[in-house]
Amino acid sequence: MNWRDLLYFSKGERKALTLLLCLISISWIILLLTDNKPAYFADENKKAAEPVPITADTTVNRPNSGKRQIPSSDSKNNFSREKKEFHSRETKNTSARKYFPPTEKYPVGTIVELNTADTTILKKVPGIGSTFARRIVKYRELLGGFYSVSQLCEVYGIDEERYNAMKSWFSVDTSAICKLFVNRVYIQDLYRHPYINKQQARIIEQLRKQKGKLTGWENFQLLEEFTHTDKERLTPYLSFE
Repeated sequence: MNWRDLLYFSKGERKALTLLLCLISISWIILLLTDNKPAYFADENKKAAEPVPITADTTVNRPNSGKRQIPSSDSKNNFSREKKEFHSRETKNTSARKYFPPTEKYPVGTIVELNTADTTILKKVPGIGSTFARRIVKYRELLGGFYSVSQLCEVYGIDEERYNAMKSWFSVDTSAICKLFVNRVYIQDLYRHPYINKQQARIIEQLRKQKGKLTGWENFQLLEEFTHTDKERLTPYLSFE
């Protein structure tokens, strides 16, 4: 191959080379004219990379990353002021509440009748507050009255120690007991009594239908549902009239 053949270009190739040389020349001219711009961009990038100092008046908008944001000092001051105002209002409301002095207790030797005393009287007995006074009255209403002071042990929350401390303060008037008239009372009222269950109430109802009228405890003597203990507990509360 002749070396001249390597340097031979066709007409089209010469046009392409000429265009390429023109473009390279134009690029160099533009680069020389704008020689200061890369330095400018470098300065701008450097400034952008530097941390921006945050002052009290500067507001930084950051995307919510889901992390808890620490409140600024102003919000802390506002929170502390609101807290102080809340405590001041709470203090005012507390001071405005009525003051209830403690209940004056009876002196030693006082005797309280258990079937007629209301909650106000019961609270004056040492060892009895509002809660136990309400429980005693409620249980008394369910029974129809107490026939013995020892029945206080059946009141919820009164254990043996508490009962021994209060039993000397009470007496019982059995004439104040409200009795259940066996031949006329509804079955619902029978098993509402603490000493009578549903089965016993149904048996009483069945005996009333069979016999027409129940005359006394002898009607229950042969029934296993009524024990001797049941008879002792229920005798003060049942009337066969």
